[in-house]
Amino acid sequence: MQAIHPHISTRTNLTSFLCFVVLSGTGSLTYEGTTYKLAQSDCVFIDCRKAYSHSTSDNLWSLQWCHFYAPSLPAVYEKYKERGGRPVFHPEDVAPFTSLLTDLYNLASTSDYIRDMRINEKLGTLLTLLMEQSWHPESVTVSRKRMELAAVKEYLDEHYMEKIMLEELAEKFFINKFYLSKIFKETYGTTVNNYLISKRITRAKQLLRFTDMTVDEIGITVGMGDANYFSRMFRKVEGSSPREYRKQW
Repeated sequence: MQAIHPHISTRTNLTSFLCFVVLSGTGSLTYEGTTYKLAQSDCVFIDCRKAYSHSTSDNLWSLQWCHFYAPSLPAVYEKYKERGGRPVFHPEDVAPFTSLLTDLYNLASTSDYIRDMRINEKLGTLLTLLMEQSWHPESVTVSRKRMELAAVKEYLDEHYMEKIMLEELAEKFFINKFYLSKIFKETYGTTVNNYLISKRITRAKQLLRFTDMTVDEIGITVGMGDANYFSRMFRKVEGSSPREYRKQW
């Protein structure tokens, strides 16, 4: 992408992650309260669920960029940060990044019948490159509480179909419930309750598509026992009722 005039792009609460490389020109990125000056061969890797803005200077920049998302990415990005990964870095060799981004652009415009699998493969390679750049032992600041939080998330992933109360969760892991709420939101970009709802709705969608279970049975199975509550939350998340969703498939 070549900028055609100086401008500022501001975004917030996008369910994606952004990686871009400055091919030429200069500009800046503001992310999590810090502004970074960017020049040729600088790379950016950020969580777009958080507010950010970037702008080119009068020396108009040219970028290669990619927005992408998967359910596992928030945890991957947290690991990136734990290892000392930074929103902006300057690799010794930028060629592998530009080559991968070029491959992704080319794949996106093809009609290859396994295009999506090839794109996923390239994105996996891109994440590997990014993780290789993240290792800065001098800036690793993994607190004990954040390590415990990983155990909390793992517990939610395994028990989301059960009734889970924040107070009980906090007691189970010996964490103050207010602190748990705060650090979970900071780390994963969502509340504990919304994370549970997302997990339950995702499972409900699978059951609606691939089983003959009734809507009531599915609501109970995914831990949202009250049929009215299940339908209401499903519509809020998906924009349609469970029955309407099933008809689409």
